[in-house]
Amino acid sequence: MKERSKSSSVSNLPLILNIDDFKGDFSFDALFGNLVNELLPSFQEDSADSADGHGIGGTDVLPNGHTRTSSDATKFAQGLSAPLFPEVDALLLLFKNSCKELVDLRKQIDGKLSNLKKEVSTQDDKHRKTLTELEKGVDGLFNSFARLDSRISSVGQTAAKVGDHLQSADAQRETASQAIELIKYLMEFNRNPGSLMELSPLFSDDSRVAEAASIAQKLRSFAEEDISKAMPSVVGGATASRGLEVAVANLQEYCNGMVTVLSHSSELENRLLARFDAASQRRELSTMSECAKILSQFNRGTSAMQHYVATRPMFIDVEVMNSDNKLVLGDQSSQASPNYVARGLSKLYKEITDTVRKEAATIMAVFPSPNDVMSILVQRVLEQRVTSLLDKLLEKPSIAHPRPVGEGGILLYLRMLAVAYEKTQELARDLRAVGCGDLDVEGLTESLFSAHKDEYPEYEQASLRQLYQAKLEELRAESQKVSEPSGTIGRSKGASVASSPLEISVAAVTEFVRWNEEAITRCTLFSSLPATLAANVRSVFTCLLHQVSQYITDGLERARDSLTEAASLRERFVIGSSVSRRVTSQAEAAAAAGESSFKSFMVAVQRAGSSVAIVQQYFANSISRLLLPVDGSHAATCEEMATAMSSAEGAAFKGLHQCIETVMAEVERLLSTEQKAADYHSPDDGMVHDHRPTNACTRVVAYLSRVLETAFTTLEGLNKQAFLTELLEEHGGSHSRVLHGLAPQGHRKRLATHQGWMPTPIIQLEDIPTRGKAKLVPHRGHAHSLARAHSTVAIDKPPELKSIP
Repeated sequence: MKERSKSSSVSNLPLILNIDDFKGDFSFDALFGNLVNELLPSFQEDSADSADGHGIGGTDVLPNGHTRTSSDATKFAQGLSAPLFPEVDALLLLFKNSCKELVDLRKQIDGKLSNLKKEVSTQDDKHRKTLTELEKGVDGLFNSFARLDSRISSVGQTAAKVGDHLQSADAQRETASQAIELIKYLMEFNRNPGSLMELSPLFSDDSRVAEAASIAQKLRSFAEEDISKAMPSVVGGATASRGLEVAVANLQEYCNGMVTVLSHSSELENRLLARFDAASQRRELSTMSECAKILSQFNRGTSAMQHYVATRPMFIDVEVMNSDNKLVLGDQSSQASPNYVARGLSKLYKEITDTVRKEAATIMAVFPSPNDVMSILVQRVLEQRVTSLLDKLLEKPSIAHPRPVGEGGILLYLRMLAVAYEKTQELARDLRAVGCGDLDVEGLTESLFSAHKDEYPEYEQASLRQLYQAKLEELRAESQKVSEPSGTIGRSKGASVASSPLEISVAAVTEFVRWNEEAITRCTLFSSLPATLAANVRSVFTCLLHQVSQYITDGLERARDSLTEAASLRERFVIGSSVSRRVTSQAEAAAAAGESSFKSFMVAVQRAGSSVAIVQQYFANSISRLLLPVDGSHAATCEEMATAMSSAEGAAFKGLHQCIETVMAEVERLLSTEQKAADYHSPDDGMVHDHRPTNACTRVVAYLSRVLETAFTTLEGLNKQAFLTELLEEHGGSHSRVLHGLAPQGHRKRLATHQGWMPTPIIQLEDIPTRGKAKLVPHRGHAHSLARAHSTVAIDKPPELKSIP
């Protein structure tokens, strides 16, 4: 009864589900908890009450895993008949109601979504219509703007034409006005002979004397020309009408009077200048200012300004000029260094700037037009004081017969030019800061060096050539000193010491690059326009390319000459002697010379590659950025670089061929001289095979170990790849008694067959029986282990051996 009432009360619990419960941060666990929290606590209380009613005796385990007491069997039987979870009906009812509520809520949401979708579709249609109307309106606006722009352009062109017509009309009006004025003046002079009292005020104004004199000269020339044209019309003594004779006479009289006036004016001007000089010596600025104001009425004061500038001590004092030369050039008995000249120019130009600054203070206080005076002063400083110094400092050397490098050479002139140009540019900037009026001080400074800058590229290239030749002579002299005590192996006693080989030096190439880098710095200094800079940089860098190409090509050719000489010694021995088992001293000397030449050429190739890498790095770091702003310059320079290095590549390729020939010839010689008939036997002779290496094998493997170690230590990258490829692919099948595949296992590309036999990798030689071919089995020593890692060795059949009887 009690339980039934509890279930009925739970089923009547209100169920509240609202759409707002699903908004925001929705949590199903929270929703479920809110639904069942009112039911589950009653179940927990009932469980607690039933647990308190049990006894303390023994317990039994229920089928669901819970325990019960074993003392009350009757209670247990009753408990099985009653439900274990009495709230289940209420929960089922609650869940059913919740499902119904959720279905109703879904229907409501679906209805709202459908209405919203219809509303959105309606608004989208309206929006599309609005956009279409706006697009039509914008198109109309664009058309209106196009018509307006066309109209504006038409009006502008019309206005320009009207302006041109107005300008032409104004010029014609101005010319007509001047002609009217001249005719009026001419009529005044043509009234009565000797009457000059009724002239226009222009001809009586002292302040307009120059203008009046100019007009009078024009009128006189016109009148005389008119009279000369009218003379032929007077024929047979007839009296002509009066022309411009009166005007000519009056104008002549007026001009004579003007000469007198001008002479008096000149005398007055001279007296004012003398007074100005006297006041200047006494430093009376007020008197100087008064005279300057009066003198400004004469030629706008130009003569006064020029006179003041010309009388400055720095332009007329010989001691000042001598002091300038001594400060910059030093003692005339010795050649000044660029650093000394730079310090001297800095001091001198600072003195000049300070002097101009002091003069500027006086000019500002005295002259009514100080900017004009400063312009004349600064121009005089640059054209006289600075130019006289530069003429002595920058003497152009002869390109055909320059002074030796030990005395500075052409490089000394270029360094002096760079120092003088840079310091003079600084002086121009300082003078601009002090004040120089309307004078283009930078342009005037550039004009001082124009003659030097025009021929600068030729001198730069001549300097690089001179330095290059001097360096070659220095290296040649050092090579002679080194080769004098020992001489050269394989040369005759009468061979000249001067013909000793000159090896490639990476340090020399680095010095070539350093010279070129200094030249590029001067190019940047002297070239303001990108196109001019790119042209000068290309010419200077091309000079470096030719020098490096010639230097490393000559070095490789000298190394090739050693290979050729060693091959000649080897051929003389083979041709001049019968092949025998005895190894003569001449043959060994020729072999030693060949191996030495091989090592020398490998070192030469390595140094040549390092030199080219230095040039490429220099191009990437310093040259590229100067060429890229000008279209085509960078690509053209890259082509020039590739062309310049092609000769060196050709020499290296030919030399590597000769190295391969040297290796093959020496292996041929060793096999021919060291192999014996007893080293070979038929597989059918029944003899026990001896797997010990023969003497020929030992010597060949030792030789290969030495030369291949040299090749793999010196050659790098493409040089190594080209050498190995050529050795494997071409020479592996062209020599009848030659080794095949002198390469590491990782670089071996393929092995070619030769005359019916297949080369066997050396790693397998110890594990296979003899098959009619001699095997070269290496020892276990260090040299032979190295050879095993580097080479594959096989030779021809015994019947083809020439030296075995």
